[in-house]
Amino acid sequence: MVKEVLLACVGKPSAGKSSFLNAVSKNANAKVGNYPFTTIKPNHGVSYVPVRCPCKKYGKQDQCRPRYGRCVDGIRYVPIQMMDVAGLVPGASQGLGLGNQFLDDLRHAQGLIHVVDVSGTTDENGKETQGYDPINDINWLRNEIHSWIVNNLLKRWPSIIRRHLALKSNSVDTLQVQLSGYGSTSNVVAKAMDKSGIKEPLEKWDEETLKQFVEFFMDARFPTIVALNKIDMPDSDKNITKIMRRYDQNKLVLTSALAENFLQKMHKQKYIKYVEATDIVETKEDLPDSDLKPMDDKLRGRVEKVQDLVLYRYGSTGVQEVLEKAVEMLGVVPTYPVKSLASFGSATSTKAGAFKDCILVWPNTTVRTFAKVVHPEIDRYYLYAETIGGLRVNVQDGKLCY
Repeated sequence: MVKEVLLACVGKPSAGKSSFLNAVSKNANAKVGNYPFTTIKPNHGVSYVPVRCPCKKYGKQDQCRPRYGRCVDGIRYVPIQMMDVAGLVPGASQGLGLGNQFLDDLRHAQGLIHVVDVSGTTDENGKETQGYDPINDINWLRNEIHSWIVNNLLKRWPSIIRRHLALKSNSVDTLQVQLSGYGSTSNVVAKAMDKSGIKEPLEKWDEETLKQFVEFFMDARFPTIVALNKIDMPDSDKNITKIMRRYDQNKLVLTSALAENFLQKMHKQKYIKYVEATDIVETKEDLPDSDLKPMDDKLRGRVEKVQDLVLYRYGSTGVQEVLEKAVEMLGVVPTYPVKSLASFGSATSTKAGAFKDCILVWPNTTVRTFAKVVHPEIDRYYLYAETIGGLRVNVQDGKLCY
């Protein structure tokens, strides 16, 4: 079965995880507070990530009828699941703070969004301070997850090896049995083994080799985008510069979740017209004939402050870019099942409309697996699938091929 995309917002307490979830999710109402462990149980929401819709390419914009999400001029907003889990503190892998709960929640997600307080105004435990180095947060979150996995394996390693030798299993199969509890698959383990370059047989691994493998397993199983949050705070600039020099910039996004929440609220209350993921904010003064409400000096000052500190400096609040990069990182492919290649009508509905369904498909998904996701009856009576140009798609040896 094709897994639904689930991204987890992780990080220390008070980094802004709940604010981020509220900013990117239309149905989330995560509790927000400036004290540790505001989040006790995971908050869930649905976000919408933009992808290109084929309706524009084939001139069907006026007939495009998404069953879920929306389509705006050929940009399809596809729903994905979001989760904000309890804050992590140093020692979580030994059960400190809400560590056990955090790590258990983590295994359900396919990718992570690490929300980091880049302002340096909260310490490693989420308590207010000044001058804290946020680089510490980036490092020890990874270290805690690494320790969690390594410690669990080391506890059972002698029995793991005995069973491995008794069954004459290969390394991938043995490791997958042990790592399945982290939501892993054989493909993930095989990818980690390949990237690690480890050639020694499993029974000859020492602790350092195991730790090395877990590093690559984490990259494959828990791909992570870092959201550098609170970019509008005084000390954020110098911290951003240090982090950008040290880490892969393709995995870093500058964000202000509070600014996004504020702008969305003002838009909803009709004080401004705000275009998400841009720096476009229009007021009654800009659109005198609109139904926007006039703002008093205090409210106007707050909007202008957000524009000066966030929108004009960075081009947007960054929260939508985080989602786009996270989905891109996972490698999922938007796929549009249709009944007719002439009308592009739905494969599961008789109602009028083109491109009703968009399913994010994981790499290496077979046609038959996809057919089962679209509808069990399609899989049951499957003959063949066809794509643009009359190209017939078949399945050979369980792999997608043309």
